Amino acid sequence: MAGLSLLAMGFWWVVWDYSQTTESLKWLQFMQTVGTFLLPPVLCAWMWDSAHRPFNRLHLNKRADGVSILIAVGIMVVAIPSINLMADLNSRVVLPDCLASLELWFQQQEATAEALTERFLQADDIGELLINLGLMALLPALAEELTFRGTLQQTLAESGQTAKRSAAAIWITAIVFSAIHMQFYGFVPRMLMGAMFGYVFVWSGNLWIPVIMHFTNNALAVLFYYLTDNLLQTANDSKNIADTLGAGDTWWLGVTSIVITSLGLLIFYRRTRTR
Repeated sequence: MAGLSLLAMGFWWVVWDYSQTTESLKWLQFMQTVGTFLLPPVLCAWMWDSAHRPFNRLHLNKRADGVSILIAVGIMVVAIPSINLMADLNSRVVLPDCLASLELWFQQQEATAEALTERFLQADDIGELLINLGLMALLPALAEELTFRGTLQQTLAESGQTAKRSAAAIWITAIVFSAIHMQFYGFVPRMLMGAMFGYVFVWSGNLWIPVIMHFTNNALAVLFYYLTDNLLQTANDSKNIADTLGAGDTWWLGVTSIVITSLGLLIFYRRTRTR
């Protein structure tokens, strides 16, 4: 991961000469994602599988049925207010005075990530929207699930098949998954999403399901920004609504979302157990 990531950055530096244009940074994002999260798990799976069948080891060798996909997508849609509620609670965390410098760094990281994301989300036509969906929704969904659920979680759970070990693997992977994004004020909701993806993967035995859920979450953000920015011309107000629905005065929507999301996961679990 480190070697391919450095190779991607070196190639970008040579070709784009450390340019800070949006196009250049998007290319860097593409190469870093492929080098850091997409190729390493595929290469590891190829080496670790005795028959050199990486798709089998990564549980990508079977199709996800339509009903499971619909349930998974529905879960992610109704989970949006609960994600916002968790993010709002996470943002209220105040570190002790002795960690003031660390807290300032967290805030700077958050602001930098938010500014870069907004630059990437800008799209003036359908072509740019499709590029954003590929770069910010499809590619990270596939690459990150291959790395975290497909490789790390499976590796942690491999030495035993007990429910306790499986749960530990899910939660350790979810913590690493959230921490690697380097965004403290979104740590809790991202960790919980990672755990949800992990459980869905274990229940279904199919990595395509968490990939689809991950893609749905990212794609909704990309699509919502595009629609409000280009069609409704109310990006700022609508963005605030999208990010706060379920938090603040609408906390009850967040709580309701938690209940419905939990029921959706229960339905998914029972369906996979009876098949």
